[in-house]
Amino acid sequence: MSTGTGRDLAALPKAHLHLHFTGSMRPQTLWDLAAERRIRLPRSLTDDTALQVEPTHRGWFRFQRQYDAARAVVDSEGAMRRLIREAAEDDAAEGSGRLELQVDPTSYAPHVGGLTPAIEIVLDEARLTEDATGVSIGIIIAASRTRHPLDARTLARLAVRHAEREPGRVVGFGLSNDERRGDTRDFAPAFRIAREAGLLSVPHGGELLGPDHVREVVDSLAPDRLGHGVRAAQDPRLLEQIVERGIGLEVCPASNASLGVFREATDVPLRTLVDAGALIALSADDPLLFNSRLLDQYETARAIGMDDGELAHLAASSIRLSSAPEQVRARLLGGVEEWLRTPAPPAD
Repeated sequence: MSTGTGRDLAALPKAHLHLHFTGSMRPQTLWDLAAERRIRLPRSLTDDTALQVEPTHRGWFRFQRQYDAARAVVDSEGAMRRLIREAAEDDAAEGSGRLELQVDPTSYAPHVGGLTPAIEIVLDEARLTEDATGVSIGIIIAASRTRHPLDARTLARLAVRHAEREPGRVVGFGLSNDERRGDTRDFAPAFRIAREAGLLSVPHGGELLGPDHVREVVDSLAPDRLGHGVRAAQDPRLLEQIVERGIGLEVCPASNASLGVFREATDVPLRTLVDAGALIALSADDPLLFNSRLLDQYETARAIGMDDGELAHLAASSIRLSSAPEQVRARLLGGVEEWLRTPAPPAD
């Protein structure tokens, strides 16, 4: 239930388009899996508080160290399936009817027999979970900037192969990790492979680096959506170009604050982006580390003064930016309209 004034934000249909596989894990699941494996977690992963680092290489190292510690418990098919099921259950509880989960299978492949089995496990559980929860699920295969661009091409080809086998399940190709690593242009061939097969281009960009790097990502990788992209607000002409091209922005306020890009989640220039006409999909990124799920991002938007009509517009944008089947999009958009027709509770 919403903690602010206005309609219940958990009842507002929405899509969740920027959520990482390991980062989606419930804290209790992390603790359970670690206990079963007798893995001792760092205190930062057991105190149930949000990560807070500086936007420096040292800060990213601290973030990555925690992420790697969490990922170490996901070492079996059962653990992988549990994460997908619980991510969808948590989304359903917060009004999300469409989840596009980002997975780099490289880290899980050694535990399950290789890249292809890892992807097949994810896709099979996504199918089963969609049937069980009613949340429509698409999978984004993501490469890492910390690995060689040839590895990205391998993943792009695997993404295409599985998209051809099961149309509508693998929906996009991404590029994650510290955007200060690697040369963005070197990953262009991998994205070309994915785009030519009809997959969405959804790289990260414009969080830790500013407008110049956003331009490089846009020019080199031709994104349909940008993971984050908030730094585009610093350059009105760049932001205008993004709007003109219809590039969506997956804005994750809690993530930006935890990684030190902005002091508080409410400092993220969401209003600037929306007023410029940008298409926004509010997202949680890595709720395990940032202690903030999808619904909290809508609460942040409400906290900066957005009314229910504006919040409904954000939710509708997230649905339109998704690659959900047309009948799912129509159902969710109809639900947004119904939410707005429901009388708001009286002000306190």
